[in-house]
Amino acid sequence: MDGSEVDIDMAPCGALANAIVHGNQEDFRKRVYVVCRCTTEGEVSITIQDERERFNSDAIPDPTAPENRLFSHGRGIYVMKTLMDEVCFEQGGTVVYMRKKPNADPDAR
Repeated sequence: MDGSEVDIDMAPCGALANAIVHGNQEDFRKRVYVVCRCTTEGEVSITIQDERERFNSDAIPDPTAPENRLFSHGRGIYVMKTLMDEVCFEQGGTVVYMRKKPNADPDAR
């Protein structure tokens, strides 16, 4: 274990919360789809899809900007991008793909 398991735990939790609350508007009739792939080398890729119409991830304000720091929301995408090695939004923002590469040197942390 190299400590990245915490990152791999937290980032999808944020994506799931976003999919349920923002994507599906907490509509219990809508579904969230999750696919997780782990390789024997230690790479983890996770895809989460909700049933929203469209979403522009570039339109989300930077939560580290001084005017946004006191907001109690708006940090989910920032946290995902900080914790994972790759995060991208596909299919009009309804799908978030994230990947964590294996750490080559477990003592690097």
